[in-house]
Amino acid sequence: MLIPVRCFTCGSLVGDKFYEFKDRVSKGEPPAKVFEEMGIKRYCCRRMLMSGFEIVDHQIPYYEATERRRKADAGVI
Repeated sequence: MLIPVRCFTCGSLVGDKFYEFKDRVSKGEPPAKVFEEMGIKRYCCRRMLMSGFEIVDHQIPYYEATERRRKADAGVI
């Protein structure tokens, strides 16, 4: 996934912080605590990290459902 290198609003570097943020939050730490410890104070930079996600993981179920429907319509199943 492509993470923007800089915040769209203020221009601060955020790309190098995404994977640390993602790992710590996935281990159960609250995002607010992670942001404070990483020194990310601006809400625009927090938005950049909070809104980043692996888009492919979200698209696969829709692709699979479309393929099943296409095969069912064609009588393959």
